[in-house]
Amino acid sequence: MTYSPHRQPAVRDAIAPESTANTSRPGQTEASQPEDDALQLAYAIAAAADERKAGNITILQVGDVSYLADYFVVATGFSAVQVRAITRSIEAALETDHNRRPLRVEGQGEGSWIVMDYGEVIAHIFMPEARDYYDLEAFWGHANQIVYQSSGQHFSPSRV
Repeated sequence: MTYSPHRQPAVRDAIAPESTANTSRPGQTEASQPEDDALQLAYAIAAAADERKAGNITILQVGDVSYLADYFVVATGFSAVQVRAITRSIEAALETDHNRRPLRVEGQGEGSWIVMDYGEVIAHIFMPEARDYYDLEAFWGHANQIVYQSSGQHFSPSRV
């Protein structure tokens, strides 16, 4: 991702897109398409986590403040079994719908924090205690946050 001083930090769409087909909007340049692809991938990860009843799903737009990824998706599972089920749901959905496999998955043995690296998007699936301890939202507090609302698949930008 390249830095542009004219880039707006706010999230453009408040509702998750219906499809991942050509999402270009009139006036949009090809240069902005990779970011939109990353955002689509983040939405897909959030939706797959929601299918397994993940709690407190948040997307952090870290691309402007870090070279690690464009987005982090952070979600909570309330047992080690649920954390692993969320991980499997994400893997299956992204492989089926986006033909994507994670570059690396860490933490599956313990199950209190699983990290799934998809390149431009990194998913963090936590148990509540681990999420509170590591508090990625506070650590990346200068990044824009998109809070996932499971009813109606809405996303709403917020700044904490």
